[in-house]
Amino acid sequence: MLDGVSLDQLRTFIAAADEGSFSAAGRRLRRAQSVVSQTLANLEGQLRVKLFDRSARLPVLTDQGRALLAAARAVAGNVDLFKARAKSLAGGLEPELSVAVDVMFPVATFTAAVADFQKGFPTTLLKFDVESSAVVEPVLDGRCAVGVVGSWSNTPAQLTHERLLSIRVPMVVSSRHPLATHRGTIPAAALTEHVQLTHIDPVDVSRAYGSGTWSPRIWRLSHLGAKLAFLRQGLGFGALPLHMIQADLASGELVQITAEGMPPGGHVIAMLAIYRTDSPPGPAGRWFIDRLKQEDAQSSKERTALRSASNSSIAKPQRSSMRRALVRNKKRTR
Repeated sequence: MLDGVSLDQLRTFIAAADEGSFSAAGRRLRRAQSVVSQTLANLEGQLRVKLFDRSARLPVLTDQGRALLAAARAVAGNVDLFKARAKSLAGGLEPELSVAVDVMFPVATFTAAVADFQKGFPTTLLKFDVESSAVVEPVLDGRCAVGVVGSWSNTPAQLTHERLLSIRVPMVVSSRHPLATHRGTIPAAALTEHVQLTHIDPVDVSRAYGSGTWSPRIWRLSHLGAKLAFLRQGLGFGALPLHMIQADLASGELVQITAEGMPPGGHVIAMLAIYRTDSPPGPAGRWFIDRLKQEDAQSSKERTALRSASNSSIAKPQRSSMRRALVRNKKRTR
């Protein structure tokens, strides 16, 4: 009987355990609840083990079910790895590459990668959507092969993620906004008196930032350009990627503020590439992910070079002053 246990049954078992209900597992697997229930009943019959206690409103894993869940995950994971390696060995170039990108990702970096991609893979059609945090779902359901998300996103277990680059996200207000007059850290109580502008669900933000909701008055704008316009107009406070607002900060139109419990320079968040573990990107998708990673490596080199140059500029005057002091001392001794 055990020889008849299928990978599909194991994936259904894992989905039901992860989701906490057969109906939710059905939605994840795109199957009817009755099909999920029957699949699990057949699996229990073959194993001769009761995996779920169905006496309550929601099914609960039994002790035997919990013991077998880790083994089921290991089997499914090994099969995904097997398929990934087989696809890699086949090495077939994708005729089309679909990418979903979160709007927080630096536009200049992405457009440079697209331009290079078109030169390197002229026969592969590149399709992409720039979304406001709605990136995980199209990758999960197979509409997009690769997604680019922020570390605040709740990525399901069936997705693999790779770090691309980091961005700094300071909190800012218009120079005309009342909060702009505060010096130093602003107490949390002071922020509750003003409108907070956000383009991400505050619940998701709190997962990454520790405390994403600062005010009960939240205006959610799905477009970053609209959020920037609202900030410039002094309609509220909010966080934006530094690469979007450097010119505004330099001109003084926007002012950076620091809330209680927030790092002085704003939060640093990681941007990640995600894809289905059982359907990894081919040569074109792999190249595209690696190309996006190059920007972070280049930025790290530039930061190191700037620090070295800064240290040298400080050290040279110090050495010159030391030489002048030695000359003066020699003249006095003569």
